[in-house]
Amino acid sequence: MAAALPRRWPLLLQLGFAIAVLLAAAPAAEAWTGEIRGRVVCDVCGDAAIGPEDHALEGAEVAVLCITKSGEVINYQAFTNSKGTYTIAETMPESDRWESCLARPISSFHQHCTRRGDAHSGVKFTYSKPSGNSHTVKTFLYKPVNAPLYCS
Repeated sequence: MAAALPRRWPLLLQLGFAIAVLLAAAPAAEAWTGEIRGRVVCDVCGDAAIGPEDHALEGAEVAVLCITKSGEVINYQAFTNSKGTYTIAETMPESDRWESCLARPISSFHQHCTRRGDAHSGVKFTYSKPSGNSHTVKTFLYKPVNAPLYCS
């Protein structure tokens, strides 16, 4: 039995090497990372233009719905930070990456700026960015119920 081991040993090494080469050459599922970001601002005068009187809305809620290349629908929720910005990021296999998305404002918890100032309820876009890049959504606006007197 001891004499048979040396004859098989080179064959086992060759087989192990062949398996290692096949595994190294096999296409691995590449990871893909996408990012969506945007801002939410209080349009104090309700003029649909961002000016010096306007300010970022902290804590505003934004929903982003994305459809992947494989047809899966993924719903994300984000809240703005103190600068009024939100970010949604995801890492997934390239075969499941985002294909198109819809971003829409949900609510503002600011005590004065609570009415949506945009005519549109959301922004649809195709996500065609390569891995590691971000898509910036247009700024969402909220306006106060009553504009200050200096806006007239």
